Amino acid sequence: MAAHFGRRLRKGAATTAVAAAAVAALSASQAPGVTIGGQDGRTSSGTATEPEESTGDPGATGNSPYYTDLPPLNSPNPSPSASSEPVVQGAAEAGIPATVLDAYKKAEAALRSSKPGCHLPWQLLAAIGKVESGQARGGRVDADGTTTSPIIGPQLDGNGFALIKDTDDGRYDGNSAYDNAVGPMQFIPSTWAWAGRDGNDDGLDDPNNIYDAALAAGHYLCRFGWDLSDRADLRRAILSYNNSTEYLNTVLSWLEYYRKGTHEIPDGTGTLPGNRSDTRSTSPGPSTPGTGPSAPDTRPSKPGKQGGGSTEPPASPGTPSTPPSTTPPSTTPPSTTPPSTTPPTTTPPSTTPPPTTRPTPTDTVDHLENAGTGKLTATAGEAFTERIRARAETDAGKAVAKVRIRFTVLGDTDTAFTGGESVATVLTDGSGVAVAPALRAGEKTGDVTVRATVVGRVVPGLEYRATVTERVADTVVRTDDEALACTPGGEFAHRVEVLATRDGEAAGKVAATATLITAADDAAVNDEGPYFKDADDKAVRTLSGLRTDADGRLKLPRLYADDTTGTFLLRITTAGGATLTVELTVAEADTASSEPTTGA
Repeated sequence: MAAHFGRRLRKGAATTAVAAAAVAALSASQAPGVTIGGQDGRTSSGTATEPEESTGDPGATGNSPYYTDLPPLNSPNPSPSASSEPVVQGAAEAGIPATVLDAYKKAEAALRSSKPGCHLPWQLLAAIGKVESGQARGGRVDADGTTTSPIIGPQLDGNGFALIKDTDDGRYDGNSAYDNAVGPMQFIPSTWAWAGRDGNDDGLDDPNNIYDAALAAGHYLCRFGWDLSDRADLRRAILSYNNSTEYLNTVLSWLEYYRKGTHEIPDGTGTLPGNRSDTRSTSPGPSTPGTGPSAPDTRPSKPGKQGGGSTEPPASPGTPSTPPSTTPPSTTPPSTTPPSTTPPTTTPPSTTPPPTTRPTPTDTVDHLENAGTGKLTATAGEAFTERIRARAETDAGKAVAKVRIRFTVLGDTDTAFTGGESVATVLTDGSGVAVAPALRAGEKTGDVTVRATVVGRVVPGLEYRATVTERVADTVVRTDDEALACTPGGEFAHRVEVLATRDGEAAGKVAATATLITAADDAAVNDEGPYFKDADDKAVRTLSGLRTDADGRLKLPRLYADDTTGTFLLRITTAGGATLTVELTVAEADTASSEPTTGA
């Protein structure tokens, strides 16, 4: 029944109002409890809800408003030619501006390389871009992909929307009181702070640049190891962007449409969709046909009122005031009754306290405490066994639940949380504790700092120190037993290859050094005998910066001999202290290797 009704609606959708009705019928709308308004940050969608701070992950957009138009019923056809004639467009035109389309495809290519298991299609980015900003307002971008004017959503102040207090001091949205979604992919500043990417290689990550925003959206959708070719993961990813069933269904509709084909249109020639999730009609009764919206009240307000105007209607324009009374004055003599001595009754002032705003859980947080996190140490490339835990508390030490804690990996390090992200936001549980995702050590060794902060409130952060130690081996052996011999001034025919292990397993990516030493009990560098060559063909007798491969193997460069004959020693040392000493023989070709050379 619903599908049949949807087809009828789509066939008759000549106006954007009908398209909006089709959305509601097809998607069994479960729109978010917060809606989006226009650029002024206000909502026009019915009764305002009580401000309530978001208690979960705000997603990419903070569940901001979006366009609800559905794609045309008929499948699109690619443009047959590169005609300079403008494309005729309707409210649901599927053409994508050239620069915007290029940004989507470049983001797909980048994710195909960095996260091949995600299987991100550019059509998904196009679908989200259509729903979020109408493809950057119809492709109104400059040559570098930056919008000609910032795209700013409504302020998320709890007045019909989520309550997300300022997190960027107005850097991205120009608002130092509350956050707004920003740019063609509508990121809120707190999400952009960790998801932002430089998609056009200009050294900046700008949410109002379509290349940067598209790449950031791709990484956002590919986190948590999601595989977008899997239907369940695809739905999870889209809902994480904006947590609304209607949003999910609208994006999926455009995704399917774009997968069947689309065409490129010139930048700036696209049109915005006609319907938004925050502008549905919510009037209690039917409107009078032909009656437009009433003009705003522009009368000056009374002192003390803020834009509310007078509560008493003025006299109608052109209506004369009531004339003064013409009744003759009374001739009754004045009364001789003495005046009453009863004091006038005075009405006491009202003692009803003014209404107050209920504080959110975040408002009550005074500080963060370490919730039992122990020593954080891991070998490079391995996961930390200990997870970071922080507890939100009031000034009285009481735990605060339903507070968002942001964990951020600081500094120049490749250590990251699961999924490769450097930032994770976690909601505190009933005991006020937020547990960060598992932390995985990168290849850079040393100390790493992870900072925990409260999202939406300025309180001192809490820092955790994690240490990444180098990979080590406890054993190193040769992989063969070939003799290592050479004539004076010649080249050793066989190269030295070793295998490093740790606890009996191959020790991959372990640092090692190789040195020609003076004697078994003297590790000083020998200044004569066999040697390696550097890039300038000069003799070197110490090689540092070596590293075993993933299988724990290390093959040394070729060795050469000077004119000195005899037996020499090559020592290989790995991180962790494993060593191997190898004998090298330099002798004349007609001299038995087992007999000493006279005068040697």
